[in-house]
Formats: sequence, structure tokens, C-alpha cells
Amino acid sequence: MGTISRPTPSGTKNCNKENIMQYPFEKLFEPGMIGPIKVKNRIIKTANGTSYMDEDQTCGDRMIAYYERLARGGVGLLVVESCGVEYPLGIQHIHYFEDGSYEGVQLHFDDDRLIPGFRKLTEACHRYDCKVSIQFQHSGPWNPTGLLPKDMSVREIKCASSMSEEELPGPDFLPCREMTKNEIEQQVDFWASAAERAYRAGFDACEINHATCHQGNTFLSRIWNKRTDEYGPQSFENRTRFLRRCIEESKKRTGSNFAVHVIMNAVEYNHPLATTLEEGAEMAKLVAEVADGLNVRGERYGHRGGLLQPDRLYYPELPDDLPKDYDWSRSGKGGSVPLVEAIKAKGVQIPIWTACRLDPILGEEYLRRGSLDFVGMTRRLLADPDLPNKTKEGRLEDIRCCNGCLHCFDMRNRNRKLECRVNATLGRELLPEFQARPVGKVKKIMVVGGGPSGMEMARLAARRGHEVVLYEKESKLGGLLPVAAIVKDIETEDLTMFVNYLTTQIKKEGVKIHLRTEVTPSLVNQEKPDALVIAAGAAHTTLDLPGAMSRRVVKTEKINNILKLLLKYLTSAQLGKLTKLWMPFGKSVVIMGGTIHGCELAEYLTKRRRKVAIVHNGHKEEIGDKMTIDDLDNLLPWLKQNHVPVWEEVEYQRISSQGLEVCLKDRRKYIIKGKNVISTQDWGPNQSIAEKFKGLIAETHIIGSCREPGLIVDAVREGAKLGLSI
Repeated sequence: MGTISRPTPSGTKNCNKENIMQYPFEKLFEPGMIGPIKVKNRIIKTANGTSYMDEDQTCGDRMIAYYERLARGGVGLLVVESCGVEYPLGIQHIHYFEDGSYEGVQLHFDDDRLIPGFRKLTEACHRYDCKVSIQFQHSGPWNPTGLLPKDMSVREIKCASSMSEEELPGPDFLPCREMTKNEIEQQVDFWASAAERAYRAGFDACEINHATCHQGNTFLSRIWNKRTDEYGPQSFENRTRFLRRCIEESKKRTGSNFAVHVIMNAVEYNHPLATTLEEGAEMAKLVAEVADGLNVRGERYGHRGGLLQPDRLYYPELPDDLPKDYDWSRSGKGGSVPLVEAIKAKGVQIPIWTACRLDPILGEEYLRRGSLDFVGMTRRLLADPDLPNKTKEGRLEDIRCCNGCLHCFDMRNRNRKLECRVNATLGRELLPEFQARPVGKVKKIMVVGGGPSGMEMARLAARRGHEVVLYEKESKLGGLLPVAAIVKDIETEDLTMFVNYLTTQIKKEGVKIHLRTEVTPSLVNQEKPDALVIAAGAAHTTLDLPGAMSRRVVKTEKINNILKLLLKYLTSAQLGKLTKLWMPFGKSVVIMGGTIHGCELAEYLTKRRRKVAIVHNGHKEEIGDKMTIDDLDNLLPWLKQNHVPVWEEVEYQRISSQGLEVCLKDRRKYIIKGKNVISTQDWGPNQSIAEKFKGLIAETHIIGSCREPGLIVDAVREGAKLGLSI
């Protein structure tokens, strides 16, 4: 087993630094019971949506391969993604078409025809001694994607009580009507029938999701529940009655070896009638009388992201209404653990867990303290499904790190197939071009460029058996990632972790690395590679605008060169702090370009006391393009609060002694004043370097931003695809 190599944070009970350093992850890999099922370790892969189902809504080969990969990585319990108990009203990820037809992009389990596909999934996971649960949900009034119609003739929503548009506690909900007693009985049957199908499909357990703002929570929360009968808010027994009935009926229809666990809100915020932590703990105590396990979270009304990922509340800065019951001492990591502790303080004996950026080290700490019984993880296991096995083997440095960027969550929010920014094979396990096969003929491969695309390509090609040599003209690997880490702020998203991971891995795979070496045609001829891979990054283009050569204009090329020079002597974290004291810019800056790079640069400069304006020569909808929906929703109000104007749909005219001159659609002209003008739009394919090596090696590949400027996810995907296929 692996050992913990970091000291524990202050405040640890019954677990001192000496013990943590001396003993392995003994608690994390200790078997545990959830009701009647024995789980081989304390790591639970909590539910997240993928949209990997087949076109006929069944669980097909792609989804099975995805979950089998997670099981092979060593997780103790897998909770298959949110699955509707009623269709289509029970799921929130669905498209309605003008002719009244609809297409779901989310699992549901309301029909026996779906059992065979799920049975194949459970059989595949059981081969790795992995227990499998499935999360059931009914979305009720929750419409976070904003894709569902508000026309009640198309979508009639039934909840604990009627709620008009004016009464709804946020922008992401639809009006609903109160369920009759007969409809409550029908809903209980939906939940229990889904559990019965899961049992017949070979699942070991099911999770009843009455959390967030789903239908079930409309009974638990006084915000939604205005009933006057035995399901009303007059007592904790009444508020939990619907949930307890769903659990009890599910148990009646399944075997004695089947567990029923629950996810529920322990606390809510931002509403006068929100559930307090004291109320949540009392309700959890009643639910624990019939459930086999509890997964708890909090809900924050008014913002579509809620508290699903508490770490992202730090972006761009902590909000004024920071939830008081959470632990914010570790930038959101372990934030919801106090909710579990509050429930345990009520004497609840069944296993309780939560998921909130927990890693193996924190998980072990909380298990030893008795704060958690199991450790919930999602994003970290998407980034590296082998995290459990690598931890058990003591290979923490081999774990592909999750930066918490929420690219995975954002893909789901957009009703697209789940993917991970740093793990290109996630969800693509069956695609031939993403499968790792030993090489038939060993090739000598020369890689030009040590950015994410080049390193990922080198890592996988070497792992498959090729002889790989990598050249980087800078003194450090990572390409522009260390520079991007400064702009993104280490506190919220540390990209240097990914650089360190890739660096460690290519060294372990035997890749020969040459730093401070610019590749020339003669060097290529000297190396005599069988294949040449050009991953040298994007090229800086010329800004075609009158006044572009003015000293007032600060080119991104110049900024990058300055930062790269300083990074020879400082880390990204140190440089990030230094730029809060000094920067090579005036006190006012005009940023040309309002997509992801312009918005992130505006945030960065604003935090360093610069007066900033964003000016975009495109549509309003392009502002923040390529940012995650949640980050953009946080950033735009923050920019407004910090007096950062955003101009869109303008035509750039010229750069003058006063700033950037623009023309609006109605032909009015303005000068956006600033001491400096920075363009975030001066990137393009690196055609010159491609031309430089043209014809030298018959097999030449151009990948990443060198071929077409893109994001980290694009670079990693291209690098992985070539590394696995060359």
C-alpha cells in the first residue's frame, strides 16, 4: 500500500503528523459495509451524467466500457449516473422539438426493455470486485440547462406544492402544481419499480436522489412544501415521509442483499425558508432509520451551479454570501464534510459520505477522524480511473491530476458527451484510435515541442514501445501551461500540477528530453527519426490595424517572452504573487477580444489593480466563448462589480495615442481609452515551422496549436490520438 507523504492540515483529531507519515492508507483501503453489501475499500465513485447512452436510450457498449474502465481502476463502489424514474418528465437533459417530439440525453429506467443493457454493465464491473449502484432521480421543477419548455401543456410538473413563476426560488426552475394523494402513490411506485429493475439487472444497490432541487427535495424543503396533510412541512416526520416511503417500498421489491442509499440536502442557503443544518440533521436521522447509507450535500439558491462543486465558488473571488456551515480552510476541498459531522453528532449509525474535491490524502484523514465513513469522488476519477490502484500501490506521483476546471461538468450542461480536459481516453475506450496497443514495429520518433500536446504524444508513444526523443527550446517543459497557470491563478486551478504529471511520466517512460535546444533541419537530419512530430505551439500573428506598431500596443508574444524569462528563476505561484506588486503595463488597459482569453486576462489584470476594458469585434453571444457556463456566470457579474466595461459588436478602427478607436454598428465612433492595448486575437497556425521541416521526414505530423490554435483539451486529445496510433 502507498504511504502519505504530506503532513495533515491543522485541526486533525486523533491523527497526528507522525501517524500520517508512518502508516499507509489503511482506512481508505479497509473494507466497509453499506447495508448488506460489503465494499472492498472506502472509495465511492459518485454519480455524474455522461450522455453516453445509445440513440434508443439504452445502456450500450460505450457506456458499459466507460464504467468497466472505472471499475478496473480499483474503486470500491460505482454509482451509475443520474437515471430518471419517469420519462420524459423525470430527467432534465432532454430536447423538445417543435412538432412535440423529444429526445432525451440522460438515462432513465422506467421500462423492462432497459434491463439487458444494464445487466451487461453490472456484469462487466463485477469482474473487478467492484460493487455497483445506480442513482435514481426525478428532476421535478429543476431545469438547469434551460433547454426545457415552460409551456405546461408540453411539460406538466408535479411537486409537493404548487409554485407560480413569481414564487420560484431561482431562475432555473419551472412552475409546478401540487401532487394529489393518488399521484404521490404513483410516484412512489415509479421509484420502487426502478429499484426493482435495478435489482433484476444485477445492481448491488440504488441511490435515491432527493437532493439539489429535484422533485423529492420539494417535500423536504419548506421553500417548496406548503402542504397541509401528512406530507406537509409541519414536522420532520411529515417532510421525510415521501422519501422514507420511496426507500421502504424499494426495499420491499428487492432482495435482502440489495442496499438502498440516499442523497439529500443537509442544508440550503439564500432563501428565508431554506433548510437549516439543524433541520437537515434531524431529517437525516429519520431517513437513516430506513436507509442503508447517506450521501449529503448543500444547495445554494439563486445560482445554477449551486454547491455541487464548492471549490468553484472561489472563482473569480469568494462571494459575499459564502455558505457559513462549510469548511473553507482548504479552498473548498472537504468543504461539505462539516455537514456529515453534524449528522453524525445526532447519533446516526449508518455510513455517511460526501463528495467535495476529496483526494486520497484528505480522504484518509477524514476517515481516521471519523468524520466520514466513505470517501466520495467524481472528477478525480474521471481524470484518472486508476487513482485507487495507484494510491494503494504508493504511486501518488503517477496519478493524473484533476485541476477542477469543470470542463467535464460543462460538457454535460451543454447536453454533449462527457469528456475530460486531461484524460482524452475518457468515454472513448472503444474507439480504435484511442486504444493502447503494443507497437508492431518500433520507430524512432522525434517530437518538437514540450507543451501538453507534445508531452502527451511522447508519453503514450513511448509507453507503447516506441523510442521517443523530445526537444524543447525553453528551459522548462509545459509550453504555455506555466504562463496560463499565472493568468488562471494557482488558487483556483493549478495547471502546473498537470505539467508536473506529464514531466514525471515521460521520464518514467524513457523519453529522452533535450531542453534549451531549438530544432533545426540539420538537427533533424542528425537524429534521423522514422517519424517527426511538430508540436511547437501556435504562431504570433501580425495585428493588421493602423497604429499596431505603437509602443502603446503590448503584444502577447512580448508578454509571454517576459513571463517565460522570469519562469526560469521563479515558479508560476511565485510569479503570480510578484505580478500583484509589479507588471509591465500602465494603469489602464484595453483588451482586444472578448472570448475566453480576453475574459481571463481581464480578470487577471483587474485583480492587479488595472483599469480594464474588454472590446470584442463579434457578437454579444461570443463574450466568454469557450469558458464553462458556471465560470462565465460567476465572472460577468464580477467584472461589472469591478467596473470592467464590455464592448461587443464593434469594428476596430485604429490604435491612437489615447487608446483603441472603434466604430459601433450604428456607425458612431468612440475611443476606448487606455495606456496600453493588448490583443488576445493574434494567434494562428504555426505555418512557418511546418514549412521549415517540410520534406525532411516522410512521416511528419503536425499537432496541437501548431496545427490549429485551441484549448488544453484539444491539445491533449490530439497528442493522445497520435501517441496511440503512430
